Amino acid sequence: MAPRGCIMAVFAIFCISRLLCSHGAPVAPMTPYLMLCQPHKRCGDKFYDPLQHCCYDDAVVPLARTQTCGNCTFRVCFEQCCPWTFMVKLINQNCDSDPTSDDRLCRS
Repeated sequence: MAPRGCIMAVFAIFCISRLLCSHGAPVAPMTPYLMLCQPHKRCGDKFYDPLQHCCYDDAVVPLARTQTCGNCTFRVCFEQCCPWTFMVKLINQNCDSDPTSDDRLCRS
């Protein structure tokens, strides 16, 4: 039979982990250990919350980050600048593909 103290310790660890995960432990804790209670992604050597940030040019940036493309402004987490045509396309579209209704033509 296991000692009573061991059973209580295992039960306490289980309860604490359930409590942390049910309240959403931070994705970027202050310690080097990552709590895996929320979705996360990796950007280089850093983890980030994809509901608040994205990985752009090997850096973690806020979802609202913008940049210019000619005379247009585009959201780096959702759009891309095709510099040789000064066209803003959605991030998953190829710059060489034909223009679509989602594309924006920008002047240099």
